[in-house]
Amino acid sequence: MTSGAALFIVMGAFAGGFVNGLAGSGTALFALGFFLAALEPVSAVAIVTLMSVVTGFQGLWEVREALTKNVPRLMRFIIPGLLGVPAGITLLTVMDAETLKLIIAVLLIVYGGFFSFRANLPKFERRTPMLDSGIGLTGGVLGGMASLSGAIPLIWCSMRPWPKAETRAVLQPINMSVLGTTTLMLWWRGAYDGPTGTAFLIALPASLIAAQIGLMVFRRSTDDVFRRLLIGLSLLLGLGIIIRALF
Repeated sequence: MTSGAALFIVMGAFAGGFVNGLAGSGTALFALGFFLAALEPVSAVAIVTLMSVVTGFQGLWEVREALTKNVPRLMRFIIPGLLGVPAGITLLTVMDAETLKLIIAVLLIVYGGFFSFRANLPKFERRTPMLDSGIGLTGGVLGGMASLSGAIPLIWCSMRPWPKAETRAVLQPINMSVLGTTTLMLWWRGAYDGPTGTAFLIALPASLIAAQIGLMVFRRSTDDVFRRLLIGLSLLLGLGIIIRALF
């Protein structure tokens, strides 16, 4: 591997790790562009999914107390999400994933752009068990189809006036469960060969350090500031998808 390729891998790992530490979502989009400049697409996706899972354990430890506060609610997201992954992979044969990405990007931009510049945050307080399950299922399907498992859950969680630890204790487990399933499927298909493993070992230290920096920002954020960060991240994610599709 050339020094230039290694540099791109480290840069991608740092960008993805920081976002993982800050919000627990959006890792793939911020890291994948760098990885694709240095690696084959399958290797790049394999590394970013594994990196998201491994780095994500730091975020889970940060909100370990919040994880146990409402386990039934968390399961309403995670179980449908896991069921949605194989459904999403199956749908790839009948739907255009690139068109779906653009639709999701427009939704993220409209939502993120609208609320990023408003004084009042969205506030949806009512219990919604069925909607929660639908959001989890959608995340799993989008994860299987287009590696966008966090897009819709990110919007949904930023609308809920939960404490930041509770918000993260829903958002990060959804992403980790879906991406963990994806990682196992990629491993089963032989994606983690020698060069991919080497690239992952190069990426891992930068990812772990950057995640700690993101967690520092998370700790210093108030609940409202964290929700605004999620809304701003929605806008950036949508713009990132559009830019990658066009260029």
